[in-house]
Amino acid sequence: MNARSRTVDQMVQAARSGRQNIAEGSRASRNSSQTELRLVGVARASLDELLLDYEDFLRQRKLRQWAKDEPATAAVCAVAAYRSEPDDRTDRSDPTNQSDMAAYRQWLEHADPAIVANAIICLIHQTNYLLDRQLQALEREFISEGGYTERLAAARMEHRRKEHRTDQSDPTDRSNKESPRCPQCGALMALRTARIGRHAGKSFWGCIGYPECRGILPVK
Repeated sequence: MNARSRTVDQMVQAARSGRQNIAEGSRASRNSSQTELRLVGVARASLDELLLDYEDFLRQRKLRQWAKDEPATAAVCAVAAYRSEPDDRTDRSDPTNQSDMAAYRQWLEHADPAIVANAIICLIHQTNYLLDRQLQALEREFISEGGYTERLAAARMEHRRKEHRTDQSDPTDRSNKESPRCPQCGALMALRTARIGRHAGKSFWGCIGYPECRGILPVK
């Protein structure tokens, strides 16, 4: 396999990775903001890789890359702006719908490879701009409330704290008002006794949020 075919394979893989991770991130959004954030970040990185390959393609062949403010760039970018208007009734969920491809056909099916590459570069820049906005929104959402999985873990930890305050019957869980705070999450810690391992039989402070939080402290 020659160098050119390896590069083409890498570009195809990067394009597929970007698309696939965007789709998987969208599906994951119902359960975990953290997973969605990670997948969208992977998609963004894949498209950056693809962008560099197309820029290398133009540079190695001494072909001109379109400037941001020239008419050809504006023409490609204007298609997406027009198609995002509220009165656009295109059903993008229909896999047989070829209208999206048709809107860019004059560039993507052009005989001049420089025009094809430049058009794709424009589309990648537009996609990356939208992904950056999505990542910023996801980061704010994750910090403020998280997704279903994160909220479930938080609810479980809160439930364990309430149980700990009302049930002191466990001889291995003897917290009192002097219990230290967990160095990892700030929750109260419980006095526990190691049951296995080289420290079996020894007491230690363990976070009451275990197993979500595994913070420990030695008993002084």
